[in-house]
Amino acid sequence: MSLLQLQSGFGLLGLAALAWLAGGLRRPLPWRVILAGLGLQLGLAALLLHVPVLRAGFALLGDAVTALSRATQAGTSLVFGYLGGAPLPFAELRPGGSFILFFQALPLLLVVGALSAVLYHWRVLPLAVGLLARLLRRALGLSGACGFSVAANVFVGMVEAPLLIRAWLGRLSEAELFMVMTAGLATIAGNMLVVYAALLAPVVPDVAGQLLVASLISAPAAVLAAALMRPPGPPGPPAPEERMAPPLYDSTMEAVVRGTADGLALLLGVMASLIVFVALVALANMVLEPLTGLSLQALLGYVFRPLAWLMGVPDEHVPAVGAALGIKVALNEFIAYLELANSGGLGLDARSRLILTYALCGFSNVASVGIMLAGMTGMCPERRADIVKLGMPALVAANIACCMTGATVGLLTAP
Repeated sequence: MSLLQLQSGFGLLGLAALAWLAGGLRRPLPWRVILAGLGLQLGLAALLLHVPVLRAGFALLGDAVTALSRATQAGTSLVFGYLGGAPLPFAELRPGGSFILFFQALPLLLVVGALSAVLYHWRVLPLAVGLLARLLRRALGLSGACGFSVAANVFVGMVEAPLLIRAWLGRLSEAELFMVMTAGLATIAGNMLVVYAALLAPVVPDVAGQLLVASLISAPAAVLAAALMRPPGPPGPPAPEERMAPPLYDSTMEAVVRGTADGLALLLGVMASLIVFVALVALANMVLEPLTGLSLQALLGYVFRPLAWLMGVPDEHVPAVGAALGIKVALNEFIAYLELANSGGLGLDARSRLILTYALCGFSNVASVGIMLAGMTGMCPERRADIVKLGMPALVAANIACCMTGATVGLLTAP
């Protein structure tokens, strides 16, 4: 084992200690959750990264993402012509200049939204979530409702997962509610996973499988970070799994239509967020650079450098990884992934790029906290005070969990 891998192992323990300190001292350590959480992270990562049969599944998942991208391009070419990827009616003077994010990458959200709804209607997603929920309950002692929501976050968004347990949300303990919120911010939805995989394919090998592994590992990491900040008490109410995933659609065609509509809302939201956040970064840099000589990205890089080092990144790559983590938290992971893709990997070596890809794989940013608070207080108004109070602590726990995921892959990946 190399020194960098030992650095990642030390960092994993250091991040767990940071979560405990962030929650305040004089609290008992939940040893069962600590041991089971670390064991699940390392066990899942070792199986998925180093078992040849499972590793081969990465290539299949990558082929599926490529097929989805090509199928989407067939639709965008028909609707938008050369803006959507059809042959250009003129010579391209600058390689890559014809790529337009909104017309060629983001429409993938529409196709994935429709497919996700169909898989939910056919009971494929509820079955996968139920299996993962049972694993989390047995290993970590979570209640049925809490475990199901945490597991669902591997596949759906931070608002959709709590919606699946809406009937039980008001009866969760504060610690379990905190776990649900942390898991929502520490993972990404399946539709965004496909978009990020399409963006990062040139710079990260087998990226679709890597992002799926990252989201899977982040589920127990989120439970561990949340439990260290707010130790769980007695488990909340059990909830029969067969009642956790009620039918949403009357037919497959309805699932396609409504899934497409949901995808459209997400596409427009992503587009608007990118415009606003990139503009805000540009404005901030106009103010900061004349005063400090540093951009916002550079300043954030200093703040997050310790976390980058704890994940096992070599010293020469710590500034770039720290800056990417800062962009993710202050803005969002989409912009951080875009920068990683557009810069050809930020000049990082393959192992550092992989660690950063895992650490960025989560909705743990300030804007997402606002979205989650609005959604959860709307579906459970009687717990509004608790949900609002836990919002920013959940952001801290989720970022620690994402860095734990980065440290885990760093420990298991040789330089």
